[in-house]
Amino acid sequence: MRRRSFLLILIGLLILPAGQWLAGQEKNFDPWLSPERIFQNREFAPESFGPARWLPDGRTYTTVEKSGQVEGGMEIVAYDAGTGQRKILVSATSLLDPEKRSPLRIEGYSWSKDGRLLLIFTNSRRVWRLNTRGDYWVFDRVSGSLRKLGKKFEPSSLMFAKFSPAARKVAYVYRNNIYVEDIESGQLDQLTSDGSETIINGTADWVYEEEFSLRDGFRWSPDGRHLAFWRFDTSPIQDYYLINNTDSLYPKIIPIKYPKVGTRNSEVRLGLVNVETRKIDWITLPGDSRQDYYLPAMDWTQDSGKISFQRLNRLQNTNQLMLFDLTSRELRTIYTDQDEAWVEVMDGFVWFNGGKNLLWLSERDGWNQVYEISLDGRPARQVTGGRYDVVGLSGLDEKRGWLYFMASPDDATRRYLYRVRLKPGSSPERVTPAGLAGTHAYQMSPDGRFAIHTYSTFDSPPVIDLVDLPRHRVLRTLASNQALESRLKALKRKPVEFFKVNIGQAELDGWCLKPPDFDENRQYPVIVYVYGEPAAQTVLDRWGGNTYLWHLLLAQKGYVVLSIDNRGTPAPKGRNWRKCVYRQVGILAPADQAAAIKALLKKWSWLDGNRIGVWGWSGGGQMTLNAMFKYPELYRAGIAVAFVSDQLLYDTIYQERYMGLPENNPEGYREGSPIHFAGNLKGQLLIIHGTGDDNVHYQSFERLVNELIAQNKLFSMMAYPNRSHSISEGKNTSLHLYRTMLNFFLKNLPVN
Repeated sequence: MRRRSFLLILIGLLILPAGQWLAGQEKNFDPWLSPERIFQNREFAPESFGPARWLPDGRTYTTVEKSGQVEGGMEIVAYDAGTGQRKILVSATSLLDPEKRSPLRIEGYSWSKDGRLLLIFTNSRRVWRLNTRGDYWVFDRVSGSLRKLGKKFEPSSLMFAKFSPAARKVAYVYRNNIYVEDIESGQLDQLTSDGSETIINGTADWVYEEEFSLRDGFRWSPDGRHLAFWRFDTSPIQDYYLINNTDSLYPKIIPIKYPKVGTRNSEVRLGLVNVETRKIDWITLPGDSRQDYYLPAMDWTQDSGKISFQRLNRLQNTNQLMLFDLTSRELRTIYTDQDEAWVEVMDGFVWFNGGKNLLWLSERDGWNQVYEISLDGRPARQVTGGRYDVVGLSGLDEKRGWLYFMASPDDATRRYLYRVRLKPGSSPERVTPAGLAGTHAYQMSPDGRFAIHTYSTFDSPPVIDLVDLPRHRVLRTLASNQALESRLKALKRKPVEFFKVNIGQAELDGWCLKPPDFDENRQYPVIVYVYGEPAAQTVLDRWGGNTYLWHLLLAQKGYVVLSIDNRGTPAPKGRNWRKCVYRQVGILAPADQAAAIKALLKKWSWLDGNRIGVWGWSGGGQMTLNAMFKYPELYRAGIAVAFVSDQLLYDTIYQERYMGLPENNPEGYREGSPIHFAGNLKGQLLIIHGTGDDNVHYQSFERLVNELIAQNKLFSMMAYPNRSHSISEGKNTSLHLYRTMLNFFLKNLPVN
């Protein structure tokens, strides 16, 4: 259910040449959307670019392009950022499987530091959310050799392969153990040997992956002599069982080590293994990781002599940045971040000043600001300051003394690039041009001179440019999405309208999509799209892909579609805005949502207060249920997808972060869980879930079904066998899902 915010870097492959679709079709283009056009025919698939990698020189980037010589083949191409000069570094003919003579499909790649060796990830398989298990190949640009790693292992079984600093070896995970393979000789060394169904080395358990985005669980030391890694013993966690009833004669039981609220977590340790001797040294920490703390992030210091890591307590309101010295075995805390509610994990270690300092984001002064942390334990120095939030770090130009970061001081629905000097008292400068209102993201070169810039708005798809910094001059367009933009312009639609609504306690941001033939003298049924939890915003001025098209389809059918960000969403409006929801998830948000709808009904006469609908997914599904059950007089129809009906059923890390431990907040857990208010249902309700949802379990769905039956409430339900939290697997699943939702709204929230 957690959706962490990261710097947007588009890494998809080029799938549709700009302008191709329009040839000879302009006159026949249908301006009206349908579920088939959005979810089946891919008429609105975007053009994308990448994956792109900046090389150490700061001036050259590489990307993947289709080959003109090998059918289905791909090649790695280098571009000079300044001149645009193109050079094929690795041709498609060099990337043919020696046995099958078929081209490798490049799903990911990385370079050795000297640029001689290329590591290719292909033939991947899904592990929970992402495809992180697959095959790895090494290509030598000098000798022209192509060799598959882990040949003695079964296909698609290696994880997180990466070069040693000197690029003589590659380390990877196979079946929960860590291996190192010599590139030249092929010699294979096994560094851990206890990996099993319950012991995990070098990657993460389910809850760390889901809530901390920890997947790649080992790190090479800069000198290549050691590997630092996570070890998870999941045996303290009870099994949750998924049941596959459709793929065989008898049901298949799939156990998952899933820690529910208030229960024990995995036992987690940090290990340091000497690559030559295979001797493992363990970092000993006070307390019990099964119930006292988490270890969500780790990195080597640049001198290879120390490990830096974050130790987060179970309540997640204290985060210690700690150092372990390999020689002296000294363990010390160099910085502590605390909050009465919760603190965030610092994603990524940004080192500077020769590795003596790193950058940190903290809300300690009421706003999310950048701090300089010294390894010698000196007090943290604030780098940025003011009544605005730093949304994320984008890059560091240490040579010229500039830190680049994302922020939006005046409008929480947008994102822009700023920079500030790395010295006290500096004022930030906006780098993104003033005329480009919307959402921006930057993949910066190592020296901060260039960036791959992605820009979109709510109803305009991304444009990807190469820009120089800090002038932000466009050097060339990498993906224009002109074809998609032309499609969109041909549709019957009105531009989105952003608005603010005052509910007394706060002013909330929102957006509104109106029917193409909107007439303010008429009254329209309303569909409210909700999420409302601390993990994500819905009110952002950025391209939403199929979600935008789905809402536009509803508007074309005659609905006014709205979305509102209540208090407690992660908008850049200061610490108090975000953390006022602490211990009252599911309580404050639906109250804010209802107050906003009531205020808009008074403000806009064209909204029909007798035809208000609501829908949401995951946390938004929970919000939909709370809206329907707690404000039954307001909402006439609702669709809840993949929802949590009882917060006690969700995982430890997410739910406890925002609600505290259940024994210390029993009233909050009860009042925030919609299942306890199901008896209030008056409107028409459709609940939808995948039976194979490993994230928000089908158990949540079935318990609500039981309660609605016990309360003698009629409702509609749709279960998708073996589908995960995304409900996307299988032929026509997405199409069927959205057709089901559309038919429900058309029937139960009629358009005049």
